[in-house]
Amino acid sequence: MKKLTANLVDYLKGFVVDERRLLFEDKILQRTKHITIVLENVFQGRNISASIRSADCFGIQDVHIIENDNIFNDDSEVSMGAEKWICTHRYNQEKNNTIETIKDLKSQGYQIVVTTPHNTNCDLDEIDINKKTALLFGSEVHGCSNEALKYADKLMRIPSYGFTESFNVSVSVSLCLHHLTHKLRKSKINWKLTLDEQNIILLKWLRNSIKASKEIEEKYILENTKKKIFKSRG
Repeated sequence: MKKLTANLVDYLKGFVVDERRLLFEDKILQRTKHITIVLENVFQGRNISASIRSADCFGIQDVHIIENDNIFNDDSEVSMGAEKWICTHRYNQEKNNTIETIKDLKSQGYQIVVTTPHNTNCDLDEIDINKKTALLFGSEVHGCSNEALKYADKLMRIPSYGFTESFNVSVSVSLCLHHLTHKLRKSKINWKLTLDEQNIILLKWLRNSIKASKEIEEKYILENTKKKIFKSRG
């Protein structure tokens, strides 16, 4: 499967203009899964869309969306097409999707950092970026759930000095990503994607950029299957 993905990437690159191919090859080297964001039960779709746009701008590849009560519908005027370049993971199949999401991310080696203005045990500047980090942001009105607070590894406060208790959720995402990705990129941490991860994402980008990409892939796979059969008989 890994070899097929790599071969498909090489083949499909021939169907995009050089300018776009070079852009993809440059941007994929700036992508990371070392930091990811989790949006828990955010009510307003435009806040999720704005967060996805910020994730793309800061080179974050994965966005996790917990849909306990609220179902996400992308606002394309806000996201500006960023959803095409980001891998969104939606959790809406369980009774409590928050717990399942946290379990899933912890199994992948992420520390869970929940953002909250109350009863925190660290500030944004104190997050250990040597560890893979999942930043969890709660809903606009109620913030993070009790389950998120209970199973968090860290309860983080974003410093603020005004009368308002907290930032807008999409602003919080941008502030955290700006600070942590800047710190990450200046570090010696191996934060870049593996070659296999790059190919999976490049294939997604190419598919989103080529008309009739499904038909082109099917034809390529069929032709290569015939070649293998012919070669085995020869």
